[in-house]
Amino acid sequence: MRTATLMLSWLLTAAGVVGCGGGSTTTSPSGPQSFLAGTWSGTLTIEREGEPTSTGSVTWTFAVVPDTNLQTFQTTIRSQHSWLPITATVSSAITPSSAPPARISTQGNYTSPRGCTGTLLSVGNAEATRIEADFSGVDCPSLETSTFTGRVTLTKAGSP
Repeated sequence: MRTATLMLSWLLTAAGVVGCGGGSTTTSPSGPQSFLAGTWSGTLTIEREGEPTSTGSVTWTFAVVPDTNLQTFQTTIRSQHSWLPITATVSSAITPSSAPPARISTQGNYTSPRGCTGTLLSVGNAEATRIEADFSGVDCPSLETSTFTGRVTLTKAGSP
């Protein structure tokens, strides 16, 4: 009985020391961060058959999806392009690792300003402060010219 009491006393003391944490605090974000996380801004260029090429401003905001090795993101695209003025939340992934340079792929659906659901796809390269990728999709399939292609060039907020 005495051995059990001593063992219990030792375990409670050890738990108290471990739980103490040494009294230090931290204000830094918990866990590792991704170079891609945050807001990127730049230009979106769209080409459509029979129409002139057009350019507009765009921002992409990347948020890491938990437990994905910092390689999968929920991405909010805010386009101020005159033909494609949308806000959409889509998915992005980078390979082969979570460090730059990486290949980036983004895909998802959006609510079209023409009253339907469109689909977009973007594939390109992500550097530490710059993304260059193609940008294509299908807007309202009922339109005679519903497909589009183009490019997106983004710079991380706060980068030169």
